[in-house]
Amino acid sequence: MHCRKLSKRKHFLEDIIRPLKLVAQLTAKGERYARVRTTTQFVVGASDETDSEIVRYLFGLYDRLHMNRVYFSAYQPGLGTRDIPGETAGALEPGNRLIREHRLYQVDFLIRKYGFTADDIAFDAQHNLSLAKDPKTLWAERHPEFYPVPVNRADREALLRVPGFGPLTVKRLLDQRRQGRLGNLHGLNLRGSRLQQALGYIRFD
Repeated sequence: MHCRKLSKRKHFLEDIIRPLKLVAQLTAKGERYARVRTTTQFVVGASDETDSEIVRYLFGLYDRLHMNRVYFSAYQPGLGTRDIPGETAGALEPGNRLIREHRLYQVDFLIRKYGFTADDIAFDAQHNLSLAKDPKTLWAERHPEFYPVPVNRADREALLRVPGFGPLTVKRLLDQRRQGRLGNLHGLNLRGSRLQQALGYIRFD
């Protein structure tokens, strides 16, 4: 449906999905090109696709087609014909288009590095990501029962759910924890707003 709005010459299943599946087959484990890294890119906002649709396809690209990376590029007004959705008055302003692109990259990172699934991502009533808050913080706000996380006992997966903690911070924390009980976050190279954010979601018992 979205493809038809952008091009009368491209067929979604034949020209987009079929080549992606072929690449997945050729680069599958044990195949001739198994060592080849595969990537693709979404141009976001040219059509009227929702973020939930993009995230559903994103997860499928990683889970079923085993893509190594997925990239995003915010559609820039003036590049297409006037009748496509990205050129209409209801399209996002340029600044918000870039924020939307950034939010999708954050979701991508949560899926690849933090163990989040498509069902963990929060969308608004229009099925889009929040432009005001990052998706990890929104998950934390919607799951108060999960917090505070006990930093001296929690496993890596639970620690990665702490806003302000990234994979490197969690690695440093686990390394320090092997030396003894933690009573603060000193030595984790965590500062400023990220430090203050994390302190609201953890405990040291």
